[in-house]
Amino acid sequence: MTETTTEVRYEVEGGIARLTIDREAARNALSPGVVQGLMAGLKRAEDDPRVRCIVVTGAGDRVFCAGGDLGGMADGFLDGHEGRRAYGALLMAFQQAKKPTVARINGHALAGGLGLVLACDLAVTIDTAGFGTPEIDRGLFPMMVLAFLQRHVGRKRALELLLTGDRLTAAKALEWGLVNQVVPPAELDTATNALAAKLGGKSLAILALGRRSFFTAEDLPLQQSVEFLSAQLSLNVLAEDAAEGVTAFLEKRPAKWGDR
Repeated sequence: MTETTTEVRYEVEGGIARLTIDREAARNALSPGVVQGLMAGLKRAEDDPRVRCIVVTGAGDRVFCAGGDLGGMADGFLDGHEGRRAYGALLMAFQQAKKPTVARINGHALAGGLGLVLACDLAVTIDTAGFGTPEIDRGLFPMMVLAFLQRHVGRKRALELLLTGDRLTAAKALEWGLVNQVVPPAELDTATNALAAKLGGKSLAILALGRRSFFTAEDLPLQQSVEFLSAQLSLNVLAEDAAEGVTAFLEKRPAKWGDR
C-alpha cells in the first residue's frame, strides 16, 4: 500500500511503514509540508496495528535530507519561530514514538536531516553518504540538532561538527556512533528491512517501555537513574509479554507476543 501527500510518501509492507521525503529536486529539504507530512505519517503508523516498525528515508539516491528549506523560510518572525518549533516537535515525536524507528539513509544527511537521523532509534546508511551540520557557514547555528548530537557523541566531537561545519564520511559517522550500519547502495534496502523486521519481531509493549525508560534515564543523575529503572523493571515483570517470554524460553519455543 502506497499513499502520497504533497511531499511525503507513506507505504506499508510486511509490517514496516516507510515514510519517504519526496522532494528530490529540492534535496529533500525540510519544508513545512515535509515536517507536517512526517508528523502525520508517524502518527498514522503508530495507530496502525499492522505496523511494527517505522522507517524514514528520502527520495532518490543522493540525499537523505539536506536540512531546512532556506529558500522557503517564513516571512514573519513569529511564523518562522513556530515553524522551527514544529521541527523540534517532530524530532521529539520520533524519539517518543511507541514503535521502533529506523533511518534509511540513502544519501547525505545534513543539518536538520542529521537531526532526523539522530532522533531515530537506529540508522543504516550507504557508504557514500556524508554527515554534518554546515549551518555555521550560513551564519546560523543548529540549535535543536545539537541537543541530540551532544547525546550521541562527546563534547569535543559535537563541538567539532557544530563549530567547523565539516562533513563526516559514512565510515567516520559509524565510528562516532551516529549510525549503526554502513552498506553499499545496492544493499541498503536489504539491510534496512532486515533490521526493521528484527525490531518488529519483538514485543511492542516491552520495546515501548524500554525505549521510554532509556530516554528518561539518560538525563537523570546516576543514583536517580538506577532508582527509576528499578521501578521500571518492576513494571516490566508484570507485563503479559514478560511472562510469555520467560515461558517460551523455558519451553524452548519462539515467543508469541500479545504486545501487552
